Amino acid sequence: MPYAYPPETIGALLARVRAELGISQLRLAERLCATSGTPTVTRHEVSRWEREERIPSNYWLGWLALALDMPLSQLEFAAAAARRRRLRGTIPSTWAEHAPGVYVRSAS
Repeated sequence: MPYAYPPETIGALLARVRAELGISQLRLAERLCATSGTPTVTRHEVSRWEREERIPSNYWLGWLALALDMPLSQLEFAAAAARRRRLRGTIPSTWAEHAPGVYVRSAS
C-alpha cells in the first residue's frame, strides 16, 4: 500500500477513516472499550487523538487497528509522522533519523 507524502498524521488518519466508516467519536470509543475490554476510553480521548493533543500508544494503536479494521502498520506510520512533526526543528544536528520516529546519535 503506497503512503502519501507528506505522510498523513495519526489525527488526520483517524478522523478520515472514522468519517469513511460513518461512525462518531463516541461510537469509536465504544468499539475500543468493547474490543480492548478497557471501559475507560471516551469520545474525549478519541477527540484528543484526532487533534493530536495526544498520540495513541502502541497499546491503543493495536486496538484501533481492530476497531477500524485497518493495518496496524498504517497506524504506526501515521503515529510516527505525528511524532516527527512535533519534533520538527528540535532535533540536534548530532542525531540522525534511523527509522520513522527513531533517532540515533550520529558518528562524529
